[in-house]
Amino acid sequence: MKYDFKYHLSRRAFLAAAAGAAISASLRPARASAVDERQIKVAPGEARFSGKAGPPTAVWVYNGAVPGPAFRLRQGQPVRIAVENRLSEDTTVHWHGIRLRNAMDGVPGLTQQPIRPGESFVYEFTPPDAGTFWYHPHADSLVQIGRGLAGPLIVEEAEPVAFDRDLLWLLQDWRLNSDGQIAGGFGGMMDASMSGRVGNLVTINGQASADQNVRAGERVRLRLANASLARMMALRFEGHRPVVLAIDGQPCDPHEPEDGRLVLAPAMRIDIALDMQGDPGSRHDVIDDFYDGLAYRLTTLAYDQTSPLRAHPLAAPVALPRNPLPEPDLSNAIRQEIVLQGGMMGGGKLAGIGGMMGMGMPGMNGGAAWAINGISMTGDGHAGMGPQFTLERGATCHLTMRNETAWWHPMHVHGFSLSVLSRNGSPVPRRQWQDTVLLAPKDTVECAFVADNPGDWMLHCHVADHQMAGLMTVFRVT
Repeated sequence: MKYDFKYHLSRRAFLAAAAGAAISASLRPARASAVDERQIKVAPGEARFSGKAGPPTAVWVYNGAVPGPAFRLRQGQPVRIAVENRLSEDTTVHWHGIRLRNAMDGVPGLTQQPIRPGESFVYEFTPPDAGTFWYHPHADSLVQIGRGLAGPLIVEEAEPVAFDRDLLWLLQDWRLNSDGQIAGGFGGMMDASMSGRVGNLVTINGQASADQNVRAGERVRLRLANASLARMMALRFEGHRPVVLAIDGQPCDPHEPEDGRLVLAPAMRIDIALDMQGDPGSRHDVIDDFYDGLAYRLTTLAYDQTSPLRAHPLAAPVALPRNPLPEPDLSNAIRQEIVLQGGMMGGGKLAGIGGMMGMGMPGMNGGAAWAINGISMTGDGHAGMGPQFTLERGATCHLTMRNETAWWHPMHVHGFSLSVLSRNGSPVPRRQWQDTVLLAPKDTVECAFVADNPGDWMLHCHVADHQMAGLMTVFRVT
């Protein structure tokens, strides 16, 4: 499955769009006001990761495919998505990164009743932000995402943004047996209490190791989304200089990534501008080298033989128009802190919250391996669980997240985007907003947001094993 969204712009339209993006961060409402109607059927299916000649792998699918359909919505236009569950177990859909009302957030037991087998549920929301998002289940998350349930969701800017092509790579990580089938053992103790379920095959839009065809001289908007259960990624585009335009759907000041590596944790998205300056017919690898000694080729940028699209490179990419996020009032902020604890530290000890778990090991048999502020919330969501903290609607929250563990944690907040202020005491530049903030071992990150969206909201690690084994909490906006 290839996601390649092409824009056919005249030179005049190209220049006008570029100028508009450079001078204005204001957002106009979408022209269309009618409700955009969509459908999703969740069911067992199969995928061929190596193409038609490869063996079929039994997976779970949205609308018959892995990944699910790439929904392209309009900023400010209402959407209604009917989800039919044809699995043999409960499911939901979480619209990751979308700032929507609480009842549509897709957390079973917290924001909605699960969608039972044979039943349907209709999600209705109006996306306020343009950008790159995705959707996935929030019921039995570890198994359902691990068996393939994920799909991209693009919210188009109210006014077109000028690129020669708009591409999306939804990255998934699979743990397969020698027969090409998904390995069992979900939620094992070692995965739960250490780095999570990292697989042995990575796919782009459901395909492994396929070339990405490009043309010399073109400028591509490449949307990267990591839908893996646990795999961290650090992508290097050999011979190219990507420019980061947005993180987690929210535009930032355009910049080249540190050391040229794009670090992408599970659930994160990064939009880049990629100028194809290679020679016609040349090939350039994209390498993932996050894990020491385990670098591999993710894909290859394969230039066709045609002459370059333009004689001279374009000027530096312009900033994307900003979304209508409320600005935190740091002079009058309520301070909250969450401390991440636990994980395997040797000797079977659950660090920071009492050592040995009775006679068992941390993470064994679905037990707790992690905690936030000393409290472990296992599974996907619970009705009646008291919030970690409560905020009045409209208040600014200055949130400190402190990682006391030896492991990496991408912390995802539902219903909001966070203004990332500092990391380990150093200011974070480029006005970055994120819904999934990656904490390295022993990191401390300070963020802020305006509590303008009422309800009980999840805050959890998006390494699915960690979430299911306790690294999850709830906060309330009244």
